[in-house]
Amino acid sequence: MRPALVLLLSAWAAAAHAQQNPAGPTPAEAPVAAPAMPPSAEPAPGASAPLPLTLAQAHAIAVQNHPQIAAAALQAQAQQQVYLQARSGLLPQVTAFGNAVHADSDNTRLMAGAINNPSVFSRTAIGGAVSQLITDFGHTTNLAASARLQASAAEQTSLATREQVLLEVDHSYFGALQAQGVQSVARQTLDTRQLLLERVSVLAENKLKSELDVSFAQVATEQARLLLQKAQADVDSSLATLSTALGYREQRSFTLADESTVPVPASAEVQPLIDEALQNRPELGSLRDERDAAERLARSLRDARLPTVSALVTAGNSPSHDARLPANYSAGGLQVSIPVFTGGLYSARQHEAELRARAAAEALRTAEDNISRDVRVAWLNLNNARERLRTNQQLARYAATAYQLAEARYRVGSSSIVELSQAQLELTTAQIEETAARYEVLTRESDLNFVIGATPPATAPPQSRADPNALP
Repeated sequence: MRPALVLLLSAWAAAAHAQQNPAGPTPAEAPVAAPAMPPSAEPAPGASAPLPLTLAQAHAIAVQNHPQIAAAALQAQAQQQVYLQARSGLLPQVTAFGNAVHADSDNTRLMAGAINNPSVFSRTAIGGAVSQLITDFGHTTNLAASARLQASAAEQTSLATREQVLLEVDHSYFGALQAQGVQSVARQTLDTRQLLLERVSVLAENKLKSELDVSFAQVATEQARLLLQKAQADVDSSLATLSTALGYREQRSFTLADESTVPVPASAEVQPLIDEALQNRPELGSLRDERDAAERLARSLRDARLPTVSALVTAGNSPSHDARLPANYSAGGLQVSIPVFTGGLYSARQHEAELRARAAAEALRTAEDNISRDVRVAWLNLNNARERLRTNQQLARYAATAYQLAEARYRVGSSSIVELSQAQLELTTAQIEETAARYEVLTRESDLNFVIGATPPATAPPQSRADPNALP
């Protein structure tokens, strides 16, 4: 019995030494790298292998594939066509005519339906007319400027939609990395508890440990198995969420690049971040453009009560006509149109536009207040996440030390397996919390970048606010 006991204790000590001093940092100190794809995520025969994916690549895929980004871009293009419609009133209007008329008798006159009695002659004629607006005292110009500002607002809304989608990509990407990190911890925990169960079972067979110890080890092993199963489900769920955020209808398999490097500390002052957000947020740019567009529309409706001066020119030829008529014709002149009484239509439209412009200004002020609050909250959340990460790192180191001491005490028989199981549980919990805290910092930093309008440079399109007064 003594040689067998010495052999068992020697083997256990060697295995414990290898577990406590692996090649590389301890589990509590090592960064949570992207683990290999779990068995359930490995491609089946004939299926495509998981694709490597970085965060920058995820951004590029989402910008290209996501339907919300495409819809917002199409809406911006449609609003640009509205501007072209409004601007068309400033350009020459050319119309071509063609007539083929047959009268029942010569010199037919229309006796009803009009104040005058014009003559109708049999003829075939072709011609055209050109009209050019000379001035309407700003009505069409302000109308076109309002449409141009609305188009600019739609572009800003498209950019805001794009940033919102990229924020969802960041959350999904870091969530998937966190789920894989927790899965790695759960797999390591299961391996450790299975090894403990094997050791205790051998010792129990040799009457060196009780069956109670074996039962506790079995319970701990099954708990670790449940933890791994839940972690696997979380990994699958996070990959499904990431696939949707990238614009894919079906779930894709990815090998994610671990980007768990903790970013640089946030600014010590929050006011510069608020100022940056008030300047850069596309939602605020869209609301400003909408406010300015409403003001220009109000000016346009005010100017609608002023005269409109246009130049008209018409000319043509009649290949077949009455002998009393000339073959060619041409005429030109100026046309002045003055609205005298419209039942209050123009003034009501003007007042409506002015009220809507004031409402847009109030909506802009509300949005600025909300964004200032969001920046403060995001800044506080990021700082709190960094503090929680530092605390969890210390807790993981302490839990690893406590587990090593508990294992040594149990190995020499000075403590029970309950103490060892509790130390294992605390170590696992600390490692999971450290993994969650690491990716929580990255997620909170992404939130802060979003609320201050810091678009990722790799996918940020050039921004240009067009001058509404510059009408091409």
